[in-house]
Amino acid sequence: MKHMPNATCDIGLIGLAVMGQNLVLNMNEHGFRVAVFNRTVSKVDDFLNDEAKGTQVVGAHSIEELVQSLKRPRRVMLMVKAGETVDHMIDQIAPHLDKGDIVIDGGNSLFTDTNRRVKALNEKGILYIGTGVSGGEEGARHGPSIMPGGNPEAWPHVKDIFQSIAAKVEDGTPCCDWVGEGGAGHYVKMVHNGIEYGDMQLICEAYQLLKEGLGLNAEELHGVFAEWNKGELDSFLIEITAEIFAKKDEDGSPLIDKILDTAGQKGTGKWTAISALDLGMPVTLIGEAVFARCLSALKDERAAAAKILTGPKHDQSAHDRGVFIEDVRRALYCSKIISYAQGYMLLREAGKEQGWNLNMGGIALMWRGGCIIRSRFLGKIKDAYDRNPKLTNLLLDDFFQNAINNYQAAWRRALIHGIGFGVPTPAFSTALAFYDGYRTERLPANLLQAQRDFFGAHTYERIDKPRGQFFHTNWTGRGGRVASGSYNA
Repeated sequence: MKHMPNATCDIGLIGLAVMGQNLVLNMNEHGFRVAVFNRTVSKVDDFLNDEAKGTQVVGAHSIEELVQSLKRPRRVMLMVKAGETVDHMIDQIAPHLDKGDIVIDGGNSLFTDTNRRVKALNEKGILYIGTGVSGGEEGARHGPSIMPGGNPEAWPHVKDIFQSIAAKVEDGTPCCDWVGEGGAGHYVKMVHNGIEYGDMQLICEAYQLLKEGLGLNAEELHGVFAEWNKGELDSFLIEITAEIFAKKDEDGSPLIDKILDTAGQKGTGKWTAISALDLGMPVTLIGEAVFARCLSALKDERAAAAKILTGPKHDQSAHDRGVFIEDVRRALYCSKIISYAQGYMLLREAGKEQGWNLNMGGIALMWRGGCIIRSRFLGKIKDAYDRNPKLTNLLLDDFFQNAINNYQAAWRRALIHGIGFGVPTPAFSTALAFYDGYRTERLPANLLQAQRDFFGAHTYERIDKPRGQFFHTNWTGRGGRVASGSYNA
């Protein structure tokens, strides 16, 4: 056990689960001296005697000892479970810190909690950062995507460490930059996770369309996804999907076919959908991805329903295999464009609401490497915002509108096939419905407003009058002429 009460360490890290350990080893490798502490103190010794053996990592047996080992301004990073645990750790650390010291939360905290903590610690003179860290165990060890927000005064003191350990894109730019004040970093990470839910659901729908529609086996699916990964869909999730299809169980059969079809979730996708509802943004695809996981969890009910509820019969040999696979690939690509367009609509609205000046192209760059949704595609988003930093929607960028205009016939065909043979495609379908709604100048909401005015006197605007003038009609000829006040229910 290496004890060093002298203030020689660059940063302290609390929480030695896998992500915490791998970040420590990553920092150590980049020349930073790290002090570590864990609530189960024996884990500190285990780490130093095993994974961190032969490194510059310093162990501490108390928070006080950890803080004493740090250079000023002291930097303490928490890699602990989101929620009350973070508040509990802050309460334990704060008394040992001085003005100008920095606390960093690297967990998946809810952005409103981070807003609150930044404010509370600022009143004590302590600088607080809430940062998203994405990339899983592998990313944490060899280069994650890091999305820091919080008190801007803290950024210069952690910038070198964070950008050194972050993933790098082709030209060496780190996948880490300052996101914004308060909970901005954690908000961007939340939206990243929501988009991840969407990407995964879209890939699963493509898988089922190919499996049910063409009868492809795991080996053939491996070939399709490996091929897709060489083109526009080149990404971490497509790459690992190809690998998953190739994996054999102990008996030599495909492992994928043995895995139970009930999906788990930790809540960040749900948070994204809730935030979209709160802000009135139609982030439909992420919502459907969350609901698809919920439906998958009803395994026993589905098994019972499958015996009673019938679907259409179809002939797998009736399709031209090459055309069908390409239709599904294009449907996946178009739906992915919609998902990211919706995610960016949400970021824009949240930025307005919270007063964050979010750099949209910079966020795409941060996601370009290291994180779970890393893909070639994100470079195109960065280019779109470089061309027009005030872009209101990705669909209005030349590259993305051309892609959808060229591919939408295939997208529609893939969906028609899915409907024809009874394969659920909630994310593909909602993406197309959103696209058709977004490009429609006149939606049927005029009827909806008439209905609201009919039963609740909620009033409506007219196309032949200026916006902001409200009218009420006595639809039945009965009742008074009183209109309801405007309110949002």
